[in-house]
Amino acid sequence: MTTFRTKTPNHFDLPRRIARLGELAYNLWWTWNPHAQRLFNRIDNALWERLNHNPFVFLGQVGRSEINAVAQNTIYLDLYDRVCREFDAYLTRTDTWCAQNHPAHCEQTIAYFSMEFGLHEILPSYSGGLGVLAGDHLKEASDLGLPLVGVGFLYAEGYFSQRISEDGWQDAQNNPIAIEDLPILPVLNESGEPITIAVKFPDRAITARIWELRVGRVPLYLLDTNVDENNPADRKLTARLYWSDLDLRIAQEVLLGVGGVRALRALGYNPTVWHMNEGHAAFLTLERVRELVASGETFEAAAAKTRANNVFTTHTPVPAGNDEFPLWLMDKYLSPMWPELGLDRDQFVDLARNRQSWGESFSMPVLALRFSAGRNAVSELHGRVSRRMWHFLWPEVEEDDVPITYVTNGVHTGTWMARRLRVLFDKHLGEDWLDRLDDPETWTKVNDIPDAELWAVRTHLKRKLAFYVLERARQHWRRGGYHPVQVIASGVLLDPYVLTIGFARRFATYKRASLVFSDLDRLLKIINRPNRPVQIIFAGKAHPADEPGKMLIQEVYRMVKKAENGGRLVFLEDYDINLARYLVQGVDVWMNNPRRPNEASGTSGMKAALNGGLNFSVLDGWWREAYNGHNGWAIGDDADTDTKVSDAADAESLYNVLENEIIPLYYSDRNGDDIPRKWVARMKESMRTVTPQFSTRRMVKEYAERLYLPAMRSTLR
Repeated sequence: MTTFRTKTPNHFDLPRRIARLGELAYNLWWTWNPHAQRLFNRIDNALWERLNHNPFVFLGQVGRSEINAVAQNTIYLDLYDRVCREFDAYLTRTDTWCAQNHPAHCEQTIAYFSMEFGLHEILPSYSGGLGVLAGDHLKEASDLGLPLVGVGFLYAEGYFSQRISEDGWQDAQNNPIAIEDLPILPVLNESGEPITIAVKFPDRAITARIWELRVGRVPLYLLDTNVDENNPADRKLTARLYWSDLDLRIAQEVLLGVGGVRALRALGYNPTVWHMNEGHAAFLTLERVRELVASGETFEAAAAKTRANNVFTTHTPVPAGNDEFPLWLMDKYLSPMWPELGLDRDQFVDLARNRQSWGESFSMPVLALRFSAGRNAVSELHGRVSRRMWHFLWPEVEEDDVPITYVTNGVHTGTWMARRLRVLFDKHLGEDWLDRLDDPETWTKVNDIPDAELWAVRTHLKRKLAFYVLERARQHWRRGGYHPVQVIASGVLLDPYVLTIGFARRFATYKRASLVFSDLDRLLKIINRPNRPVQIIFAGKAHPADEPGKMLIQEVYRMVKKAENGGRLVFLEDYDINLARYLVQGVDVWMNNPRRPNEASGTSGMKAALNGGLNFSVLDGWWREAYNGHNGWAIGDDADTDTKVSDAADAESLYNVLENEIIPLYYSDRNGDDIPRKWVARMKESMRTVTPQFSTRRMVKEYAERLYLPAMRSTLR
């Protein structure tokens, strides 16, 4: 079929010499290529920052005089030509990793379903790590040349913006997104009409149109129910992430799973791998079975055939992250599907029935696990936890033999590494180091980088963070509505030359954001010690329905506001991808102290490590695999801490390591050049060991070879 685009890359009316800026704006390739980003910010940096790095809006608002000026600037034009060459070479490259290593499988489509995708701050279709991981997965699949397509939702209001009140309470503000301000395009049929799909419910049908977003070589298709055919309530179904209302939540997940399959069919795709990033899309398994039953297959035969090329990734052992629905909702929304599958009501419920002490439910992870041949957790420890957690589905085997493997998460290096560091690595690791970034041998050369050069970059990034935080506080003050104490709490007293610790993540109680306040007097002595001060930056959101999480934010914020800390404690509201970049690139230490083993993997600490930050974490998730005793620090020991009894022990460990190891190492061993040599040595060890192993380059290759290729081969048999 033919896909039409209603807007062309030249609709910005740019001078012919730089007309391809519009084309670049339509492809998120620019988000992980610093040279491409500079094409926009060099035109008008103040406007670029004010518009939150949205090139699409930027090109529509920038002054004509500024555009004409760069169109005549030879230095700018040289950069423009270079970026265009790199962009063209990237899109047309035929020697990708996939083409070189698995040429027979590079034409078989991999469908990747996720409730959220964290690609860039201009598209707030993410709530936290799950979405950012999904966004990084798409980018790396593009880099490797994997034939992947993404499926998700176009959220009309995105995820909420966070405002912290004077007393520390989180206020969630929903901000409608102007679709015309996004680099997305409607998918149209040969007549120029929007392509739509429909999903039937007992009392109505819900229609969704399809939008396309380009992520390098990878298309991401987004479903949108804001169409005339739907009633007002259904038009808002894709307005926000994770509705708390169960009726809306299950309708969303049916639309993602069933509607997502139908969308790909309508677009002409016939994937050989169907990857569910968490259980939200698990209904796709039943839609695929329904298709075969409609063609004459029995349910059992159709289930066996489709199971072979379904892949399911579970991301958390925390109950709130594993969606389950009461059985009456199955009756209300899924009853039309039972006869189409050749099942009665009880047989349908049995597909994902989960019996617990409080009753029975229909479990989305159970459905995904039972109907997928490929199943994985997101770290080695999480694999063990998942096998124990879901052992009841395979009672005939020993726990260690439960068929759930693991692929430890990674981060997309191009997206998260600071530009200054990339320049430094170009100089010392070779200009092709990005092509070899998952090869440990590449990173042995980090030890040869002069300490002064590496420390100069780290100092620059800390100053950049401090300046950004200061400007952010200034803008808040100018807008009004902030108490002077709130301005202090937002970081105006940050010192770029003081040891800086970052703690930024979703505020859930198991992550123990307040652990560092267990002994407030001791903490105040630590952060206010003369000549060796410490500052701690907090950031993060709680789900609007998570009252304990919001109370945790309030507890932390009230500590931050105390005058006794002298501005050494900071809370930055409205944590998003943009703020995350500044934090992971600018802090010296990334602190993480969840109750083990609830942190399935985590990725924020990986981002800090590849920028020279040192991890200070509980041995949970990915850090348990990464820590070698010389590349960061551990909080507590290698034992489960899923009980409040252990909080005191972990707090004591946290304080002891801070006082006796981290702070002395940062401030000691400084000669006339004021460079902490032993600290820099630990930075190098962290970058050498963490960057190649915990990149999406390694991660997506593992998905391809351990999960995708077996599914593809089963289709070919």
